This record gives sequence, C-alpha cells and structure tokens, in this order.
Amino acid sequence: MTDSIPLQPVRRQKRHDSKNRNGCCPWSSCCGMGDFRPRTVWLGHPEKRDQRYPKNVINNQKYNFFTFLPGVLFNQFKYFFNLYFLLLACSQFVEELRLGALHTYWVPLGLVLFITITREAIEEIRCYLRDKEVNSQVYSKLSKRGTVKVKSSGIQVGDLIIVEKNQRVPADMIFLRTSERNGSCFLRTDQLDGETDWKLRLPVACTQRLPTAADLLQIRSFVYAEEPNIDIHNFIGTFTREDGDPPVNESLSIENTLWASTVVASGTVVGVVIYTGKELRSVMNTSNPRHKVGLFDLEVNCLTKILFGALVVVSLVMVALQHFAGRWYLQIFRFLLLFSHIVPISLRVNLDMGKMVFSWMIKKDSKIPGTVVRASTIPEQLGRISYLLTDKTGTLTQNEMVFRRLHLGTVAYGMDSMDEVQSHVFSAYTQPTHDLPASRAPAATKVRKTISSRVHEAVKAIALVHNVTPVYEANGVTDQAEAEQHYEDTCRVYQASSPDEVSLVQWTESVGLTLVGRDQSSMQLRTPTGQILNFTILQIFPFTYESKRMGIIVRDESTGEITFYMKGADVVMAGIVQYNDWLEEECGNMAREGLRVLVVSKKSLTEEQYLDFEARYVQAKLSVHDRSLKVATVIESLEMEMELLCLTGVEDQLQTDVRPTLEILRNAGIRVWMLTGDKLETATCTAKNAHLITRNQDIHIFRQVTTRGEAHLELNAFRRKHDCALVISGDSLEVCLKYYEYEFMELACQCPAVVCCRCTPTQKAQIVRLLQERTGKLTCAVGDGGNDVSMIQEADCGVGVEGKEGKQASLAADFSVTQFKHLGRLLMVHGRNSYKRSAALSQFVIHRSLCISTMQAVFSSVFYFASVPLYQGFLVIGYSTIYTMFPVFSLVLDKDVKSEVAMLYPELYKDLLKGRPLSFKTFLIWVLISIYQGSIIMYGAMLLFESEFVHIVAISFTSLILTELLMVALTVQTWHWLMIVGELLSLACYIASLVFLHEFIDVYFITTVSFLWKVTAITLVSCLPLYILKYLRRRFSPPSYSKLTS
Repeated sequence: MTDSIPLQPVRRQKRHDSKNRNGCCPWSSCCGMGDFRPRTVWLGHPEKRDQRYPKNVINNQKYNFFTFLPGVLFNQFKYFFNLYFLLLACSQFVEELRLGALHTYWVPLGLVLFITITREAIEEIRCYLRDKEVNSQVYSKLSKRGTVKVKSSGIQVGDLIIVEKNQRVPADMIFLRTSERNGSCFLRTDQLDGETDWKLRLPVACTQRLPTAADLLQIRSFVYAEEPNIDIHNFIGTFTREDGDPPVNESLSIENTLWASTVVASGTVVGVVIYTGKELRSVMNTSNPRHKVGLFDLEVNCLTKILFGALVVVSLVMVALQHFAGRWYLQIFRFLLLFSHIVPISLRVNLDMGKMVFSWMIKKDSKIPGTVVRASTIPEQLGRISYLLTDKTGTLTQNEMVFRRLHLGTVAYGMDSMDEVQSHVFSAYTQPTHDLPASRAPAATKVRKTISSRVHEAVKAIALVHNVTPVYEANGVTDQAEAEQHYEDTCRVYQASSPDEVSLVQWTESVGLTLVGRDQSSMQLRTPTGQILNFTILQIFPFTYESKRMGIIVRDESTGEITFYMKGADVVMAGIVQYNDWLEEECGNMAREGLRVLVVSKKSLTEEQYLDFEARYVQAKLSVHDRSLKVATVIESLEMEMELLCLTGVEDQLQTDVRPTLEILRNAGIRVWMLTGDKLETATCTAKNAHLITRNQDIHIFRQVTTRGEAHLELNAFRRKHDCALVISGDSLEVCLKYYEYEFMELACQCPAVVCCRCTPTQKAQIVRLLQERTGKLTCAVGDGGNDVSMIQEADCGVGVEGKEGKQASLAADFSVTQFKHLGRLLMVHGRNSYKRSAALSQFVIHRSLCISTMQAVFSSVFYFASVPLYQGFLVIGYSTIYTMFPVFSLVLDKDVKSEVAMLYPELYKDLLKGRPLSFKTFLIWVLISIYQGSIIMYGAMLLFESEFVHIVAISFTSLILTELLMVALTVQTWHWLMIVGELLSLACYIASLVFLHEFIDVYFITTVSFLWKVTAITLVSCLPLYILKYLRRRFSPPSYSKLTS
C-alpha cells in the first residue's frame, strides 16, 4: 500500500488531568478527599455517617484567605522580570552599591505590586460573590420537624431533598419519589453531558409506593453507593429497607440517579443525597482553575531576558575598558545598577494598566452588551486565536426544534404551505367514508391514493410513532383533574426524552391531529372535528444508537386494524422500505439544508400475523443466551417491504447570526472545531446548518473503531482524503488517541473543520490540551454548560455563553458573553486592538528606557568609564513618570482601522497570527532607533555645551523629553483627544517643574536663545530621519490596513 502510514504506538505521557485526579493536589487529604470509598447512607439521618464527607460548596476561586498574598507574590516573582527588580531594590541596602535614594527603586516596585495585588483581589472577590450566589440557592429538606428550608451549601450526605420542576439538582442523589402519576420523571442533562435528549429516571419502587413523602423518615432504610468516580453514565448501588417483612433489597443503576447540575423537567422529586462538594460527578469532570499567563506576557518576559543579557555585556565592557583595575567586581555591580534602566520596571506597570483599560473597553462596548471580563490579565490572547473549540447545544443552537418540511415524494410542504396540509387533514375527517379500512375498499390497492389521503396517513403516522406523553397542569383557571378530563389545550405540555419528538407532535397538533392522552397501553388523538380516536399500544421498540430507528404497533379501536409504524434515519430505513427512486436524493437535499431527516413508514398487519409475531417476540425475550440478538432478529422479520409514507425535516434553530460569525472566524484564519455530547447525526446536521461545514466540502465520517488495527485502517483511509471535514465519535477518538495520538492530531489539524460527537467533558479538555501541545498555537473554547467548564478552563482563552440552563460555564470562563455572535467582535475588534496596542506600548516603553541607558553609556565612556549617574534624583523618576507617562500610555487608545472595517475585513486578523506586531525583528528595529537617538542627543549636547557640566544636563534632558513626545506622535495612527491632552500636559509639567529643578538645571541658561536653538537642532536630528523613513515606507511599502483607511 503506497499511501499507508507507518503508524507507531504512542508512548503516553503521564498527565495530571481529571481522570487520574483524586483531589486538588497530590496531597488531597488536605481537602477531605483522600481515598474514595463506598458508603452506606441512611435516609434522613446525616449524623449516621461512616466517614467524613466534603461540604456541598461550589468554589471557582484560585486562592483562599491564607494563600492569597503568598500565591500572588509567588506568581509575580516567579518571572525573571519582577525578580530582577526585587534584587535590584534590595541591593540599595548595601552601602557600596547605593547609587541614589532608596525610594527611586522601591517606589516603582511597590506601585507594580500594589496594582497587581489590587487587581487580583478584585477578581477573587467577584469570583467569591458569584460562587456565593450559587451556594445560597434555597431548597426544601424533609426532616422530623417537617419541611425546612436549607441552602445548597448546607446540604449533607443523607439529607432528603425536594427538587421542584425546572429547579437545578443541588447534589448527587438517589431518586426516591415523584409527584408524577406515571411514577417517573424526566431530567435535562445538557449542563452535565451536553446531550439535548431528556433522560427518563425511575424512583426506587419501595419508596414510591409509600403513601406520603413524610413516610420516608418513618422507615428504617439505607442506600449503599459505590465510591465517587467520574463516570456520569453508570452507577452501582443497592437500596435496603430493614423494617420490611421480609426486608426489601433493590438494585440501583443510573436510572435511579439524579446527578447535580441536571434540571428536573417534570413533576416534583424527592431524593437522598449520596455525594456532595468535590465528590460530585459534575465537579470530578471539571479540572481545577489554573492561573493563565498570556503568550504576550511570556514574549515580553523573553525580551527582558535579552535586555538583561545586554545589560550584563555593557557592564562587563565598561569594566574591561578600565582594564579591571582596583575592586573591579564592585564596579561591575555599580554599572549593573547604573544601566538598570535597560530593563524598564515601568513596562510591567504600563502593560498591567493597559490590560485594565482593554477590559474596561470590552465591558463598555454597546455592541456586545452584557459581556464580562473575568480574567483581565489576558485580553491580548483574544488577538491571536488559531483554533476555536465550540460546544453545540445552547452555544451554536437554541435547543429549540422547529418542524420545517414534510416530503411525500411527489410533493413537499414547507413552512409557507402548512395550511394546505391542514386542509387535507380536515377533509380526511369530514368526509363520511374516512373511517372505512383501506383493505375493505373495492380494488383499493389498484387505485392510486389521492394526495389528501397520503397527507392524512403521513400526519397520522407522525402523531402515533413516538414516545411523547401529554401532561396537564393547573393554570389558575382550570385545575389539573378538570384539564385532564376535558383535554384542555391551554394546560397541556408535552414530555419526551428528545426535543425532536416533541416538535413533531406539536406540528401534528398545529395541522389538526392532536395527541391528547397517553399511558403505558393506550393513546388518544383528537381530530379537527373534535372526535377522539383511541389506539391500543401493542408493542413499542424504542430508539437505540445501534438501531437508529423506533417502531410502534397499534390497534385502532374503531376499526380493529393493526398497524406497524416505524421512523428512523435514512441510512437504515432505505433497506426497510419498498423500492423507490426519490428517498436517497431528497434526504441528501434536506440534510444539506441542515435539517434532521426522519423517514416514516408503515405496514398493515392481520390479526394472525400479529399473534404469530407476538409469540416469537415473547419467546425471544425469555431466552437466556443471545437475548438481544434473538429479539432484534424477530423485529427485523417485520421490518420488510414497509410502505414509505413521508420524510420529515426538523431544524434545531441556530442562535442569532451564527452563520456570519463562523464565516468571519473562518476568513480570519481561525479553524473551528465542534465538540458536543450529542448524537453523530444531530451534530453533523447542525454543522451543515451553521455552515461550519460548507456545502461543497466533503465529509469523512470516521467509522466506529474499537481496536488498534481498526484505527490503523481508518486513519489510512482518512489520510487519502484532501480538504475534507472530519466527523468522529468520542469512543473512536479515545481509541485513536490511545494508540496513534500524534498521527491523528497531525491529520485532524489539517482539516478545515472537525466535529467530535458523544464527547465527555474530560475528552473535551483533553482535545484542547492536545491541540496546544501539538500545534503550539493559541486555543479558545466556547461553551454554555457545566459540561464545558473543563474545556473552557483548559483553553488559553475560555469564553462562556450565558445560556438558559444557568451560568456555570460563564462563571468559570475568562470572558462571558450573552450570545455566540458577540464572539466575532470580541476577537476581530477587541482582541486585535488589545494585542496591537500592547505590542506598541511595550516596544515604546523599552525604547524610552534604552534611550536614557544609551546616553548614560556615552556619558560614562567619555568621562573615563566612571560609574557616575548622568541624571540624579527626581530627573530619573520624573522621566519615566510625569514627563512621558501620559503620552506613552495614551497609545492604548490608538487604532489602525475603525471597528466596522475590522469586522468587514477579518483577513486583517490573520496577519496577527504570525505574531508580527511584537517580534525579534520589530524589537531589533526599536533597539537601533533607541541607540541612534540616545547617541545623537548625548553627543550633540556635549558638542554644543559651552562651559559648565550642568548645561549638558539641561540640553540633553530637554532634548530627550521632546524626542519622546515627538516619537509618540510619529507612532500614533489615529489621534484621540486624550492623546493630544497627554502630550500637552506632559510638556506643561516639564516646563513648570524647571523652576524646582535648579539643583540639576541652570534656570537662567534655559531662558536663553542659545539653549533653545541647540535643543531644537538636536531634537530635529534625532527625529527627522525617522519621520522621512516612515513617509517613504508608507509610500512604497504600505501595510495591509493602510489601503482600507485611505
């Protein structure tokens, strides 16, 4: 095989992720999370515990009261930059090394630390208040004193908690009772596993049979639960009632659980708490929040190391030129202190304040209302994102299903022609012969069915083949019993495990055929004329991921007719229905529109056929060996030559402007991956609908693989494809990453789009981490649910969307938005501006420091390499603060293009991905500019001064200030009124302060014409060549954005 890849098994590195994590740290006994052990939980008796359990609190904070100050200081001084200044300030306590007053070194360092500590404290307090809000949610608890209110944080293992409909489950519980008559309840789990389907949960049979909920406290019973683990899809436990006669033992499985972060969708439930706090399934699937450091900060840190290297070299050269005379080692230290401005301490202050300004701008942007910056240390990261990993449910979609299309082969009905369907259904029930069975009509098989009867059959089939239950609730006017008796429309809500099914039943109601009642054995439909049709449910074959279809056998009570209805995915239904020439083509057309397609079919059965099937079906269900295979074989004997009735197209409505936003991101050079817990078909449909996968793009659906050999073959098949989107399930992904991690990631990174479905929260975080390790590029994760928290915290930039299902993701994220569409502006405008402005600001601060250091080097070399400072006291502090701070810092308001242009041309963002605004090339250019200007100013001052040394100081320092102000003007691309104010204010401050600087500057000399022309000449020589070079560059080699601003 020529294109086979020599796949090598991967040597797995040990990772400290949530799979092998037992606590917050290797010494996790510190947080009450040592060894996880199984437990016995007595109902309603938390005091009868056999071990200590963690408190039921949610905590997203990085520090606590005791670790805050040490933690912040450690995070500051672990970087070379800050550690260098600490050592520098400490050296001034040594008499031989002191060069000036202590405050000249300690005040700037103290200011940096104060700003950092204040910012971190504000973020920690905000985080604490957000956590407090969640922990303070009030629930009802059953106790011997009756029902009492308890905060979420006060819930303990063993408590009996009541959870109302649409309320969040506060802790992991075993389901004991429900108010629902059918003895079950539905859960919305999309915050836990990302799946849109509602999950059916069953209470413990023994406790459900008790007359009242209060009786739970009267019985002597306990739950034995397995040790806490991260598996959200499985549970092993038992329920025991000791005071029964005989004692009752029931096995417990996942069907009896209510995991925290899920939402009760039907009825009121009572459960006993078995896990709390750090032992919750949802928390164990979440990684600990980490201290994120931006790539930009790491690059600046690298540049400061280079500057420090230059500082050491210059100091050694100065001592070498003295021929290492006398106590040369002390001289080296003095020169290190003298040239310490080469590494500017004001850089950290300016960048930190800049970050705060950028964060404020994001928050105040009226075009992205409700956006919150929770991590103000990394706004520049938004300007360099290469991979965007997004959740599906609630992030790209609204999780609201809408019926869009009914296709009968020869005719299709869209949203605008539903009134035709309605009239066909109405006419089918108003004609007097409608209830005659088709089999009794003369020569019925030979007569072509009318469109009206075909539409009616299709609608009837859709109204019957489902697992939806109508539930009636009191609405203030009508009570529940009355509503149920009269099938009151205003009181009816539909419950089902899948929102798709609900949308289909709601659609049949809108066209006239309403599902009004259902229990385990019967179903009632209401016709447009108000007549109730009764159907007996004989058999139900539920939907499974393997079969991809569901079926139902019903008997029409009015005619006695038995019909087998089935609906399913086109891939499986194509081989079940009778031959036709339109199914495949129309399914493809509807799928390309992003609709979820279901094929609906039927088969009429005689009484004899059904009884024969039932006997074989019962026999198969009783078999001990290969039961599932035998049952499937019996059902398949019915699934032959079925009559194709129609295709249905349902759309999961996208969030507003998802398509244009994804288009912007794609044009900006960002690769988008969709990671979802939902089904493969659903994920693929949404990806097409959102245009994540474009219409002309091939899709490679990665086969289900379980072994290394299968993974090898499938990867080879995938490698032969070019420029095609990849769709892969979580199970197959696990196998590929286990054996062929490097090869898989290499191929996946080349895809224009990747869709990973059936992903666990831990897998989502693992994919983010692998992308970072393999590509070295920046990643951004977007999600709205609790199942996205791990991914959001692992990514370089985490964005939480405030969804309907709570704020868990937005609270754990670095940035929080209210809609997915705001992401475009957040990256294209704010991300781009933050990065470009920070790059300009950092280079300018370095230039400012290198200028004065160059002047000091020239001065020392002229005066026989003496380690004497050129400028004393306030001049040094004033230079980097009141004289130049405002104009330099005003660069955070600069912008090269308007925000509208940045959104219209996302290709501008692509330029930033190469990191050109702050690179070694731009750094070197600014170093050369600094050396040139520093040398010109110093040599010019020495050349033009007349008699006194104090004149050198006056001429050189004034020229230096003016040069800095002119360089800011040279750098600015779009003037802001605050920039002009900053320039004028700085100049005014300098002129005003000359009166007080008579100790360093000759006040009479600076009022002479001689002083003015010398300063003007030196400033022109230092700046004019740079203005000319800038003009020539803009004229002959303009940057990409300049064409858009002209």
